[in-house]
Amino acid sequence: TESVKNPERFWKKQAEAELVWIKPFKKVLQWKVPFAKWFVGGQLNVSSNCLDRWLGTATANKAALIWEGEPATDGAPGEERVLTYRQLHREVCRFANVLKRNGVGKGDRVIIYLPMIPEAAIAMLACTRIGAVHSVVFGGFSAQSVADRIQDCGAKMVITSDGGFRRGAVVPLKKNVDDAMVLRDASGKSLTTSIEKVIVVRRCGNEVQMTEDRDVWWHRELQYVSDVCPAAKMDSEAPLFILYTSGSTGKPKGILHTTAGYLLGTKLTSKYVFDLKDEDVYWCTADVGWVTGHSYIVYGPLANGATALMYEGAPNWPEPDRFWRIIQKYGVTILYTAPTAIRAFMKWGDEWVKKHDLSSLRLLGSVGEPINPEAWTWYHKVVGGGRCPIVDTW
Repeated sequence: TESVKNPERFWKKQAEAELVWIKPFKKVLQWKVPFAKWFVGGQLNVSSNCLDRWLGTATANKAALIWEGEPATDGAPGEERVLTYRQLHREVCRFANVLKRNGVGKGDRVIIYLPMIPEAAIAMLACTRIGAVHSVVFGGFSAQSVADRIQDCGAKMVITSDGGFRRGAVVPLKKNVDDAMVLRDASGKSLTTSIEKVIVVRRCGNEVQMTEDRDVWWHRELQYVSDVCPAAKMDSEAPLFILYTSGSTGKPKGILHTTAGYLLGTKLTSKYVFDLKDEDVYWCTADVGWVTGHSYIVYGPLANGATALMYEGAPNWPEPDRFWRIIQKYGVTILYTAPTAIRAFMKWGDEWVKKHDLSSLRLLGSVGEPINPEAWTWYHKVVGGGRCPIVDTW
């Protein structure tokens, strides 16, 4: 009730209890319609709040990210990687040093155009560590989308990969970036003049063109840096990331999220909406290219010391039981997905679900659009076995 009756007092208590501050804030809220500034005068760092804070605790050796790659075309199982909080912290520090070595500093904008691989989360957290502003572009978007977003935010760097696996085929992400680099506006001016460096993850092993003095390999760059990188002191209202709307209803609009208010909001909603417990294996099936992926794969779960699962591929590759197979394999306890996906599962048939033991599930979530009654009922009965509550979110 305090959050409704006295919101400022509520948020002051939560900010002090839940976040690690470098410098305490002076004022909870500065509100001049339509602009709100939260925790004015405070300083903190997002990657510290997601990683460093767990280093001296038992959570340091707990899985932060469990990653399952898409199965290979020849039927071989997908790759698996598990990163503990300590390992993820190390990788983030190393890549933050790679960013600095390649000329990225506080306030610079970085485009992240990657498949659903751990490097996507590592790149996001590395940006926050040094105070660079990230803008993730969904890996399914075109060269034109990449170029438009580079131009709009004046990005200095693109982080991409040779490709990404999707339904057994390779999505040529690096080629899309190369194509974006030569696009021009109506007056003939390049859309991407601000780009100085392109960092490329080797994921698929497909052949790519590397432009001298601009393009570098992620794995090679790691050879030149240390694993120590102090976290930058960031003001509460410092820009954290820019994320563009999909553009399905007109020109994509860039939304700027700032540091402390966003982090506290995602931390608390993750904690209370999903009833997060220490032993949970939590799976948000969104792509990291959407705000749901930012908040509920990366920042929310990690700020709570939770274990988050990431899956690279499609829900029906190689067969329509991919999700249920993953839930059984890792003992997923919380599943957060979209009504569109649920309706696809319904169409594919109950038998794919019933092939697998989903008894580890204790909570289901829905996101992205209002859920229709038929989908809700099916989700509750068939996936949740009639015993799992469903949190219907935004």
